[in-house]
Amino acid sequence: MKGEKIRVGLVGANVHYGWGARAHVPALLALPEFELVAVCTQHEETARETAERFGIRLTFTDYGEMARHPEVDLVSVSVKAPTHYEVVMAALDAGKHVYCEWPLGANTREARAMAKLARQKQVVTMVGLQARGSPHLLRLKELLDEGYVGKLLSCHMTMLLPGLLNRTSGRAWTADRVQGSHTLSISAGHGLDAFCYAVAEFRDFSAMVATQVRECRLLDTGQVVQVTAPDNVLINGTLTNGAVASVHIASVPYHGSGFRVELYGTEGTLFLSSREMFQLTSDVKLEGARADRAALAELPLSDRVTWVPPGTPGGAPFNVAQMFRRMAQGIREGSPVEPDFTQAVKRHELLNLIERAAEKGNRRQVLPAA
Repeated sequence: MKGEKIRVGLVGANVHYGWGARAHVPALLALPEFELVAVCTQHEETARETAERFGIRLTFTDYGEMARHPEVDLVSVSVKAPTHYEVVMAALDAGKHVYCEWPLGANTREARAMAKLARQKQVVTMVGLQARGSPHLLRLKELLDEGYVGKLLSCHMTMLLPGLLNRTSGRAWTADRVQGSHTLSISAGHGLDAFCYAVAEFRDFSAMVATQVRECRLLDTGQVVQVTAPDNVLINGTLTNGAVASVHIASVPYHGSGFRVELYGTEGTLFLSSREMFQLTSDVKLEGARADRAALAELPLSDRVTWVPPGTPGGAPFNVAQMFRRMAQGIREGSPVEPDFTQAVKRHELLNLIERAAEKGNRRQVLPAA
């Protein structure tokens, strides 16, 4: 379909809330390669409202019907993690390309099944680990590859985000670990993918996974719910490039310090920081200094790390648009796309290893992907 617009159907597009309307819709509307032709929500009135707001032609309440529609080439999935599996499998069964938000599945078994079917159907897939579209992270990776810090010796990443005590009844389901929407699965999944993609994969590590707050009072109803979902993840280990690394990812009650990566090498230092999950914002700072400089300075970005056209909205839609543009290239040229569903399984498996290391209290070796 080289040169033709890729027609997208979006599942999860309530105009009043949610990641679909906040990020996917403006990202897709900014890219000339795509046409957003259909939206699907649970209720016909919300689907119609979104369609009218953004000039979208087709509305659905049945995601399977939308996936089978001949005018839909790609299905974009932006719904709760526990429902990713059924929506994605319906789209793959229909032979459509699929973009799915992270985590791919509520567990690794679901992720493996989706990746297997995607390979069988020979469609293009992408998982929404959109930090890989951050120009600041891409520039950090470039600088490391160019030898800016020399031999990397040690690195440290923290992602400490507020909101631990801010659940409402609409988010009460996230207190249940089984639902797959918590600090380990989401924050650690996003953060560790960014870290491993830009810096290096782990060779071995030890870990701690903790649930520090085991009861939560819902803000809107006052109901007290039991919490089994983890809120703290700590890792220390060795990377494949020989550097040692420590990672702390947590949901905290108030005033979290945000995201920060520190990289120390024989020839220089690099810092990457943001007040929130940096894949969700354009307010990111990249700083560095070589050995002959007295202090860190903010570093400029290169043209190579921005792929989207001028006028693409900043903030939440920007990195999503970066990802969609790469996916469009893969669809049109038949070229590999990263991160696809197979790579998403690799991240799910890393999170499994972290859980096992925490449960057993021993060090885990990360086996290379087959």
